[in-house]
Amino acid sequence: MIFGAAAFWKANERVKERALELLLTHGINHVDVAASYGEAEDHVGLWMERHRDRFFLATKTGERTYEPAWAELQRSLQRLQVDSVDLWQLHNLVDEDEWSKAMGAGGALEAAIEARDQGLVRFIGVTGHGVTVAAMHRRSLERFPFDSVLLPLNYTMLQNQAYATDFAELVEMCRQRGVAIQTIKSLAVGDWGEKERTTRTWYDALSEQSDVDLAVHWVLGHEGVFLNSSSDLGLLEKIVDAAERYQVSPSGADMEAMASRTAMSPLFT
Repeated sequence: MIFGAAAFWKANERVKERALELLLTHGINHVDVAASYGEAEDHVGLWMERHRDRFFLATKTGERTYEPAWAELQRSLQRLQVDSVDLWQLHNLVDEDEWSKAMGAGGALEAAIEARDQGLVRFIGVTGHGVTVAAMHRRSLERFPFDSVLLPLNYTMLQNQAYATDFAELVEMCRQRGVAIQTIKSLAVGDWGEKERTTRTWYDALSEQSDVDLAVHWVLGHEGVFLNSSSDLGLLEKIVDAAERYQVSPSGADMEAMASRTAMSPLFT
């Protein structure tokens, strides 16, 4: 399990320290943040000042060309109060034009390679959202040996047959090449639409413990994947609780019943 520090977009000291205590108590040692997550890098940086050796630290850049990406990495290192990060990721790289720019001459990938060569980052990854992301990640891996990928995995996403096929092919490629598979949006119900917002996620998310259990256990039933926690700190304890009690993946019938009862719909189409 990975702590998704997007939950620290805005946070106060009390909440931040409670989250830290939870991670340390339960042995969650991977923190995933990004330069674009509001105040998150600053908050995580205060942890790193005291506990750098306890965490695998990952951040991201949304820049697509060398100089802005390099500058953003320097800001991230400063905000995180570290000399290096364990994983630096090209953030949400799914648009064709942006992909060509980032992966081409003078692109953000060149900044990542230089940063790795200088010891500023240990590993290089790529992330993304949407129904084309699995196919785009395969394309990225054909261009460069990334160490990790990050993309959505939840029950309704895999009811999209095209996405399910792309996801399975990506997983097989990653297993053959030793690439880490990080997943997000495990609790997604769908867009808020006209519904009253009850969580701090940008999408409607499951919040009842029994539903969280099903969603988390379903993701963990996919061998070899990491599960990234929600951007709502209020759900963190429930996700940790569910992950620690995981034994077997729920049946398709159980997941279909929950999807029907909670009116789940694909977050990305």
